[in-house]
Amino acid sequence: MRVLVLAAIAAAMCAVGCASGESYVAPSFYRSGVDSVAVVDVRGDVPGEGVANQIASYFEIELIKKGYRVVERSRVNTLLEEQEFQRSGVTTQEGAAQAGRILNVQGLLVADVKAGENINITAKLVGVEDGSILWIGQGEATTGRTLATVGGAATGAALGVWAGGNRTGKVVGGLAGAAVGGTAGYMLTPQEASQIQKAIRKMCEILPPPPR
Repeated sequence: MRVLVLAAIAAAMCAVGCASGESYVAPSFYRSGVDSVAVVDVRGDVPGEGVANQIASYFEIELIKKGYRVVERSRVNTLLEEQEFQRSGVTTQEGAAQAGRILNVQGLLVADVKAGENINITAKLVGVEDGSILWIGQGEATTGRTLATVGGAATGAALGVWAGGNRTGKVVGGLAGAAVGGTAGYMLTPQEASQIQKAIRKMCEILPPPPR
């Protein structure tokens, strides 16, 4: 009985929120000389620029803690937009070199988010010299709900109804959700933010400091 109770408690805690992460370092990393990095793209199941910026910031925190020089997210966006850079090409040798010149960095970090029962994040650190992957990490966060892609008023209304507590709250929430459904009006809840940040922290645990 005691074992069953402990298992039930553990399952309940995981339903509320837990996080895991791992990563791998390519041998070429230690010869790369990369000491400056920009988080250039957070793609996938990301409901709006606000969430993308939050996730990018969590990676920036870990990079700075390791000792990297990091270009601030808003400056990254401004510089790439000014040059009309297509971020989908950042993992090619030519695209990585171009983005590196624009941002004056030696490494580019790209993150991909997949939302289902859990939130899965894959991140790659790409060298601008040849577009090779220097580091890759994968993390998973269980937050009690999934990131929903906000694609229109109908989705926004659904989110609002889901968020509403009682019947009145559901109606008000639905109307509010419909109003912001077509915009980036969605931000991570404290629970989501905490678990995603933990997953990213675990992903970056073995990311080495800049080669000296």
